Amino acid sequence: MSGGVGFTQYATAAYTDNILDDYTYYGMDYIKDKYKVDWKNPSEKDKVKASQDVVNDIATEVTLYGMEQYEQFPTALETHFGGSQRASVLAAASGLSTSIATGNSNAGLNGWYLSMLLHKEGWSRLGFYGYDLQDQCGSANTESYRADEGCVGELRGANYPNYAM
Repeated sequence: MSGGVGFTQYATAAYTDNILDDYTYYGMDYIKDKYKVDWKNPSEKDKVKASQDVVNDIATEVTLYGMEQYEQFPTALETHFGGSQRASVLAAASGLSTSIATGNSNAGLNGWYLSMLLHKEGWSRLGFYGYDLQDQCGSANTESYRADEGCVGELRGANYPNYAM
């Protein structure tokens, strides 16, 4: 079980609720302070232009905040076992923060995958026994229109391969 955008995240949200909320609200505060995005009252005027620099900034900030919180509270670190849940929670908060700031689902997905790479670099693993290939190769395929490779968010549907949500 790895920290991909599929079933792990689907199951994780139910029992990591407050922690996922905390990391996401941190991201919301960050985009409000830095980019003046009013996430409570979304507006076309507030959106940040989606760019790699914006994705890097928001996803890195939220991921590092979450990693610091896990280190500060070791029981949360152990409760979210094996790296799978930690990776999913960090990536979900990063992806949400990025996509809400930009209004762009693909920017959010790239924020998700960047978070996975940052987590891997910081803690050397994402899941059990090295089952984390899908989390490392996803970012290369986010602009693909071939459904078996990735596909942009607008073309993904309820029956998207390997996704439970």
